Amino acid sequence: MKKTAQATINDVARLAGVSKKTVSRVINRSPLLNEETRERVEKVIAEIGYVPNPQARALALRRNFLIGLIHDNPNPHMVLNVQHGLLEVLRDTEFELIVHPVDRGSPTMLDDIRRFLERQRPYGVMLLPPISENDSLAELCSEIGTRYVRMGSAAFDDPQHMVASNDREVVRGAVGHLFEMGHRRIGLVLGPHGFRSAFERSQGYEAAFDDADLPIQRTLIAQGDYTFESGMRAAERLLDLSPRPTAVFCSNDAMAAGVLHTARQRGLDVPRDLSIVGFDDTTIASYLWPPLTTVRWPIATMARAAALKLIGDGEDEEAAESLFVSTLIRRASVAPPGE
Repeated sequence: MKKTAQATINDVARLAGVSKKTVSRVINRSPLLNEETRERVEKVIAEIGYVPNPQARALALRRNFLIGLIHDNPNPHMVLNVQHGLLEVLRDTEFELIVHPVDRGSPTMLDDIRRFLERQRPYGVMLLPPISENDSLAELCSEIGTRYVRMGSAAFDDPQHMVASNDREVVRGAVGHLFEMGHRRIGLVLGPHGFRSAFERSQGYEAAFDDADLPIQRTLIAQGDYTFESGMRAAERLLDLSPRPTAVFCSNDAMAAGVLHTARQRGLDVPRDLSIVGFDDTTIASYLWPPLTTVRWPIATMARAAALKLIGDGEDEEAAESLFVSTLIRRASVAPPGE
């Protein structure tokens, strides 16, 4: 087949006997195509020398081939895992990832994001908690015409705009596991004020006490902010109690590491004197000694689904998913009290 001067996507579609949409799927490495169709289109692309022109397509769409990751999150492990999930989908496509951190405490946050969206004209954006919980931000994306997907610990938008986890239920089960092990004085280290994840996880803790038909002792609840240092401060307060808790559920792994550090400083054995459970299953959880029992949050999986929602056409089965199940990973930081 002879190379055509300035071959277009229409030429590829005509010669391969497929639609322009199918050619676009081949270019973007969509998993929806069968191999025979993919090979036929790729063969035509190679033979006529078609080169996709992202700039021309961007002009036509009035959008750049950029996927924005907008966040104000103090958990660097979470942000990194989200990036990995997004890049796994974007790799070998025309799309590139651009990260835009913001300050949720700034009175100009929405104006700042508006300027970013109008200047960069991204194809779509993924919004991380806690700013993903801001309905005004979602409305801003809709107003500008930018695709968006919100990540959260509960569903608070339509499925095409949402990837959510079952935080409340999984924490209910994790604390229930501590009850099953014989613990009754179970502490809680909360996440930051204003985070939906902190609220959902605290609600799971309370639900487990309801299941056990036991009253919640508010003295066993300490404030944290998802940092190692706040876990240490919370542990100082909880371990000063008399009697002290025999187990602590921490709303993330960084705070669980802080609790473990403080317990060790005080000469306590984990898990014989104090059982500890975290949330996230970040790398730190398996590096600690003893390895940390924790909830595995499917962050990268959620990010992959978000990317497919953003760049897809709504027909990918994985992109249709909006609820993702977290699971309790049992390691050596939990034992019956006194053992």
